[in-house]
Amino acid sequence: MAQGVKMPTTDDLMSMWKVSGLKEKIIFTFMMIAVWRFGVQMPLYGINNEVFANIANGNNIIGFLDLFTGGALGKVSILALGIGPFITSSIIVQLVSVVIPALEKLQKEEGEAGRRKLSQYTRVFTVILAIFQSFVFMLYLHHLPGAIMPQVNPLAFYASSICVLTAGAVLVMWISELITENGIGNGGSLVIFCGILSGIPIYASRTHMLVKSNPQMQMALFLLLAIFFLAMILIVIMQEAVRKVIIVNPKRQIGNKVYGGMNSFIPFKLNPGGVMPIIFAIAILLFPSTILALVGQTAIKSVALSNFIVKLNQIMSPDGFVYYLLYVGLIIALTFFYASIMPNMQPKDIADNLKKYGSSIPGIKPGKPTADALDKILSKTTFIGAIGLGIVALVPSLASYLTKIETLQGIGATSLIIMVGVALDLINQVRTHLLARNYESFLKE
Repeated sequence: MAQGVKMPTTDDLMSMWKVSGLKEKIIFTFMMIAVWRFGVQMPLYGINNEVFANIANGNNIIGFLDLFTGGALGKVSILALGIGPFITSSIIVQLVSVVIPALEKLQKEEGEAGRRKLSQYTRVFTVILAIFQSFVFMLYLHHLPGAIMPQVNPLAFYASSICVLTAGAVLVMWISELITENGIGNGGSLVIFCGILSGIPIYASRTHMLVKSNPQMQMALFLLLAIFFLAMILIVIMQEAVRKVIIVNPKRQIGNKVYGGMNSFIPFKLNPGGVMPIIFAIAILLFPSTILALVGQTAIKSVALSNFIVKLNQIMSPDGFVYYLLYVGLIIALTFFYASIMPNMQPKDIADNLKKYGSSIPGIKPGKPTADALDKILSKTTFIGAIGLGIVALVPSLASYLTKIETLQGIGATSLIIMVGVALDLINQVRTHLLARNYESFLKE
């Protein structure tokens, strides 16, 4: 089932600059990432950044969110909301599309035009979510002593800050879409990937301070890094493994020559959703957790309600048992969800196409029996992939807990899966582009 992964060679890297179009895509992607990183460094006017940065360092949820914004949240920059509103909006629109027939028709039957309409709905809902999250964030800062500078006009400050934060979220969404359309890789995943990379020096520095004078902790760190490395290997296997279903193609005689008759196969990926189930699971979990964390810090008159919110916040914390239980459950559910909506993983459509061209699976009748057989194969394959992805997501976090080195928790399971998944996607896209260009050159000769 597993498929080997060939890493890019020096010749491959040199070919990128010789192939027409690919160099421009890579340069464009770097430029868009540079624009985003520049925006991360621009602080929101009227905020005392040091006050919020101290809170972010001591709060697990805010610190975890800060990792995925590339440090923008901790700096309270104009891009503090990051890619979060866009990711959350995408989740909601895709889930609703399965329930509402009109939206499902747009997604499955109306082709490119339908997908453009869904994308437009996603953008509009992103703005709504960004306004809501900006309001909650400003409410939190309002109740945080010393966070807002005293000389600012309150009404003008809150209105302008909500507008700026919303515009920042829209800007990040626009950058991610430009990368997807004109650059290399999935823009949203790449923004998260770069955000995680930007936090690695900070986590490395904290870990160095923790273990530099303790030989026992140094051995524990070596063990932890070995587990991280093995987890990366497992992630690569999960991302690249496929289940091949053999297909028998009919023979066709044209004149004195016989064509076809050779066996082929349909590749079903073990993890069809790639890193998206992970990203969506985080977005779903962190949205209520973020609200709980922010509301839990504000001034609430009722002591009982305040204690309840703080307790619920602790239960839903990213390092809690309930969080990981829900996390694994969501990964499994979203992996199945992605498999169900992907066009190349629809058993009935595949069976109809096979019957139309006279192809078949050995030992299985065409039509409904083929669709049923493919459905069973897909269900088993997706189940194995979903369980495997859930287990891999837990291993590094469990290792951090056992070794007592939690300074690398930010680049634990979730971050590893996203980084490896995005890197593999980039490599595959570059190879596909190189192959397509080589094929075009061959046809011209």
